[in-house]
Amino acid sequence: MGNGTSIGRVRGLGSAKAGAHHWLIQRFTAIGNLVLGAYLAVSFILLPDFTHATVSDWMSGTIPSIALALFVISSFWHARLGLQVLVEDYIKDDGTKFGVLAILNLLAFGGGAFGLFSILRITLGGAI
Repeated sequence: MGNGTSIGRVRGLGSAKAGAHHWLIQRFTAIGNLVLGAYLAVSFILLPDFTHATVSDWMSGTIPSIALALFVISSFWHARLGLQVLVEDYIKDDGTKFGVLAILNLLAFGGGAFGLFSILRITLGGAI
């Protein structure tokens, strides 16, 4: 295999050599979501009942609250990465692409921050 045609090299066509990192991070977050989701599902199934008091007591534990926080971070990061690829592939206008990516980042980080704050508030018993 060669390096493409001469005109392709001049135009800068071909691999940008930057996609492997993005691909790997998305796969790592998918694995994290799978492992943490399975742990949380089994933990919920093993609860005696699903009343607010029982779930709040369970969330007050160190391991469940850390697992929930990691799940929120991993899920929002994974969603952001996937939607970023979608936007970059299908929106051609640079201005629109910039605006949509800015909104996407704000929603992802805002949603993640809200999830983490909610977990922290429940874990600390509403002290915040």
